[in-house]
Amino acid sequence: MNEASRGLRNSIGVGLLGAAFAFLAGAIIVAQLSGERSPADPNNATQVALGKSVYDGRCASCHGARLEGQPNWQEKLPGGRMPAPPHDASGHTWHHPDSVLFGITKHGLVPGKYAPPSYRSDMSAFGAVLSDEEIWAVLAYIKSSWPSDIRRAQHETTRERDRR
Repeated sequence: MNEASRGLRNSIGVGLLGAAFAFLAGAIIVAQLSGERSPADPNNATQVALGKSVYDGRCASCHGARLEGQPNWQEKLPGGRMPAPPHDASGHTWHHPDSVLFGITKHGLVPGKYAPPSYRSDMSAFGAVLSDEEIWAVLAYIKSSWPSDIRRAQHETTRERDRR
């Protein structure tokens, strides 16, 4: 093999190595950016509008037309069940990651999974009546009501949960 052939082969090898590195770096960046975006996007006006419509028809009767929840939502009712909490900034909804909020809405508030084993509420499972798209839209609508600092905190909670 002459010197020119060896030089050409080395150049091709370096080029391929550089291309592989660029591809890997791009894939990592895309993966990180895609993890930044929730399926419940409070900045998506179309999704928020759908969410408001679904919320008004399915959720407002318990959680309030203004996301305010039921009175004394942190105290057990006479029957031992917990009232519906608010979904506005005064409640605890924003303390939970998206996956938990979605699971509670779809499957109900399953004690031992989404709440302490002894926790009882009237939260229904909506998986049989709402599509996943509608559930994410409701969550987008709820998030759209939160101030930016609470949105950031909830987003960080979601990111931390997703890293596990």
